[in-house]
Amino acid sequence: MAEREHETSFDMAIAQFDAAAAPMHLEDHIWARLRKCKMVVSLSVPIERDDGKVEVYDGFRSYHNDWRGPTKGGIRFHPGVNIDEVKALSVWMTWKCAVMDIPFGGAKGGVVCDPGALSQREMEKLTRRFAFELSPFISPMKDVPAPDMGTNPQTMAWIMDTYSILHGYSVTGVVTGKPLAIGGTSGRLEATGEGVAGCTLLALKEMGANKDAMTCAIQGFGNVGSNTALALHREGVKVAAVSDVFGGLYNPKGLDVPAMAEYVRGNKGSIQGFKGADAVTNDELLELPVDILIPAALENAISLGNADRVKAKLIVEAANGPVTPAADLILYAKNIFIVPDILANAGGVTVSYFEWVQNFSAIRWSRDRVLGELKRVMAESFSDVMEIAKRERVNTRMAAYTLALTRVAEAGRIRGLFP
Repeated sequence: MAEREHETSFDMAIAQFDAAAAPMHLEDHIWARLRKCKMVVSLSVPIERDDGKVEVYDGFRSYHNDWRGPTKGGIRFHPGVNIDEVKALSVWMTWKCAVMDIPFGGAKGGVVCDPGALSQREMEKLTRRFAFELSPFISPMKDVPAPDMGTNPQTMAWIMDTYSILHGYSVTGVVTGKPLAIGGTSGRLEATGEGVAGCTLLALKEMGANKDAMTCAIQGFGNVGSNTALALHREGVKVAAVSDVFGGLYNPKGLDVPAMAEYVRGNKGSIQGFKGADAVTNDELLELPVDILIPAALENAISLGNADRVKAKLIVEAANGPVTPAADLILYAKNIFIVPDILANAGGVTVSYFEWVQNFSAIRWSRDRVLGELKRVMAESFSDVMEIAKRERVNTRMAAYTLALTRVAEAGRIRGLFP
C-alpha cells in the first residue's frame, strides 16, 4: 500500500483492492476485471423548477460487479456527487455484499444537487425523472437501488412508483428502503446504525474491554450516526461526543443521547444548540481522548494529516472510506483496532437484502426477526474476518478484503468468461 494520499476515492478503492489481492495470486483476468467497473452510466436529468425555469442536473450510476447476483447500492443526492465517487462506492459495495455473504454485487448512484435548495415538489420531479432515465438499467433481478445521503424512503417510493407505471404493474422489489406501506421492512432505518453498534461491541469483546467503561466519539449524527449512538447508549457505552456538518459537542462524562435525538427531530436535523456539552469542530472530534472513534460522515476523514493524533484504541468505520490507505499504515502501527467499512456499515445492505427477500416471498417479517437475523449475520461475518486475520496474521482490513475477494473471485471463476 503506497505511503501517499490518493487523488480520488476510486484511486483509494483500487489501492485497497490491489493491496489485498497481491498475496492472493488471483488469475490475471480476474484481477484485471475487478479493477474496473463493468459499466458507468451518465445521465442528463432535466426538470422544470417551481419558478418555471428548466434546470438540467447530472446523474450517475456505477456498476462494479455482478458475478454473485444483481447489483445493489444506494442513490445519493448531494452537491459533491461525481463519477469517481460513485465508482468507488460501487466497488466497496461489491466487497461489502461479499463479506456479508449476501447474493448481490456492487452499484452506486447519485445526482449532483442540493436537496436543501429544492422544494418537495422539485425533489419529486427530480427523483421521478432520474428514475425514468435510469429505468432501462434497474430491475429486481438486475440492479436494486436504495436510499443514501440526501435520499430517504419517500425517494424510494417515487422511484418504485415511476418504475411500476412504466411496466404496468407494481414492482415492489425494484428498490429497498421503501416505506412499510408499499413493501418496506421493519428495522431498515436503524439497520446500518445497529450493525455499526453490533460490530463495536464485538470488537470490544475481542479486545477484552469492558463496554461499560468505554467512551465513544461519533463524527456524524445523521441516520447512521444517531442510530449508532442510540444503540451504544442503550448498551452502556458512554457516548462523549457527536457532530453534524456544522460542528460537534463534547462532554467527557457522556451525552444524553436519547434527549439529543429528540432535540434534533425538533431542530431541523441539527445538534447545534443542545445544552450540556462543549463545542468542538469536526476535526477536533477525531482527536479527542476517547476509547472508540466512529467516523460516520464522509470519505477521507482520517488521513496523513491527522492519523498520528488519533487517540482512540478502536475505530469503527460507519462511513464509506473514512480512513485513507496512507493513514491505515499509521493507525495499525499504533495498534489501533479497526473494524473496516465493508464490515462495519454493512447492516443497511443486509437488511435491504431481507427486504428484497420479503418482496419476492410476499411474507412480511417482524422487526424482531429482522434485527435478530441482522445480529446473527453480523456476528458470523465478524467471526469470519477475525479468523482470517489470526490465521493469516494480517490486519482486519486485509482480512475483510481477503474474505470478500475470495468469494467474488470464486464466483467469477465458476461463471467463466463469455464468449
